[in-house]
Amino acid sequence: MRISVIGCGYLGAVHASAMAELGHDVVGIDVDESKVAALAAGRPPFYEPGLPEILASATASGRLRFSTDIADAAGAEVHFLAVGTPQAADTGAADVSHVDAAFAALLPHLVEGALVVGKSTVPVGTAARLADRLAAEAGHASLAWNPEFLREGFAVKDTLAPDRLVYGVAKGDDHAASVLDHVYRAAIEAGTPRIVTDYATAELVKVAANAFLATKISFINAMSEIADATGADVTALADAIGHDARIGRRFLNAGVGFGGGCLPKDIRGFTARAEELGLGETFAFLAEVDAINLRQRRRVVDLAVADLGGSAIGKKVAVLGVTFKPDSDDVRDSPALDIAASLQELGADVVATDPEGIENARERRPGLRYASTMREALSGADLVILATEWNEYRTLDPEAAGRLVGERRVIDGRNVLDPAAWRAAGWRYRGIGRP
Repeated sequence: MRISVIGCGYLGAVHASAMAELGHDVVGIDVDESKVAALAAGRPPFYEPGLPEILASATASGRLRFSTDIADAAGAEVHFLAVGTPQAADTGAADVSHVDAAFAALLPHLVEGALVVGKSTVPVGTAARLADRLAAEAGHASLAWNPEFLREGFAVKDTLAPDRLVYGVAKGDDHAASVLDHVYRAAIEAGTPRIVTDYATAELVKVAANAFLATKISFINAMSEIADATGADVTALADAIGHDARIGRRFLNAGVGFGGGCLPKDIRGFTARAEELGLGETFAFLAEVDAINLRQRRRVVDLAVADLGGSAIGKKVAVLGVTFKPDSDDVRDSPALDIAASLQELGADVVATDPEGIENARERRPGLRYASTMREALSGADLVILATEWNEYRTLDPEAAGRLVGERRVIDGRNVLDPAAWRAAGWRYRGIGRP
């Protein structure tokens, strides 16, 4: 099919490339000239495993091109809106101004029977509002809402082989569902579950999923505080309750907490929308989920100061990882970066390193000192903090690391190291909620 993708940030660039990989004829539209130039040259402006390969293949084949001119979207049968919805600074609500602007710019270019498909994470009620405007100004086109469920580091796989497809369509609009079935034919033929529902439900699916995952993470982090106070082992606790099929083990990993551009933003936006709907009290628990998550960062900082004898002044601290998760260069709302900055503010000589995130971290925290290699960061360190569970940090040899540092002290902020192995190598090991 002929497809346009409006907005070529993380979501849009992946979606456009994946659609072209599936054989569609795709044009990506973005107002950022430098981003468009990089993508057109086959270079992603961010790190995402698997994306360079499908982007290069699709652009070389001619199935994928990029433009800054919205008029180049004219003639497409399907238009995906994939622009950002950042958190408003004053209220915490999702800012949908970019969605509205992209939608308005697209309206004059919609051909008969065109389908506009929302991918952006928006407050419930946005799709119905846009559908009303579409009916008034371009009644020959229709609207669907098709939320994304991408995990950074696995976004290409999640687009090409999603774990579910959700279509929010107007009542009785069989055309929209049929068009989306054609777009996602490969996934549907592979057995991907397909849920066709109304606009509001489709909008709520994404934020409800993220709110639930955030709650699960904050729950186990709250349990890690109980474990610290009682001498229990939160990892063994998570293993035990995770065997209950109603609970499951995934996302029950205590540590420095969650970050990134989705979970924190989405639970705050969800809370703000609930308050607008008069349901603020019902969803007040999400504010505590957010508070528990932020408190984990402070806990690690406090642990570090305690391990350094009560003062961080002048002590070298190696922070392994600055991104909010591995296999990504995303440092938005990163616990790792916040911990590094907090320790520096307390007078520590912090040296942070990361396989992919240093450039982005330097833009957000230019005052921090960064090392291009783990060896440089560890050299002479009085304390090591594993803050992002990149594989090279998870598999770090404690004996080899011990020969580089000044003092063998480590805080395992992700509970991924083997405490027995590190203690056997002479390290003072501390985990989160582990005795």
